[in-house]
Amino acid sequence: EVQLVESGGGLVQPGGSLRLSCAASGFTFSAFDMNWVRQAPGKGLEWVSDLNAAGDSGLYSDSVKGRFAMFRDNSKNTLYLQMNNMKPDDAAVYYCATAGGTQWGQGTQVTVSS
Repeated sequence: EVQLVESGGGLVQPGGSLRLSCAASGFTFSAFDMNWVRQAPGKGLEWVSDLNAAGDSGLYSDSVKGRFAMFRDNSKNTLYLQMNNMKPDDAAVYYCATAGGTQWGQGTQVTVSS
């Protein structure tokens, strides 16, 4: 069974940092490009970042570029999103997904508030 399980969400103050994890199982994780996608309350899905299978080429939305970093450990089948200098607009449910959106995790809630 294919599974993507996010963790690491929570409450962080503006300017703070948080690291999300996504544990993958049931498929050859190292062969897939991966995405992070978020959904803020009352809004649609927003693509955040993409990382290639090797983990050496990433793309970021303009809203997070320079603040977020996506990386992966293929030996642990785990994807990460390091979020720095966080803003209230970063508050959302964050999902990891295979590129193309064929598999999604259940999401992890991130709240940015003082």
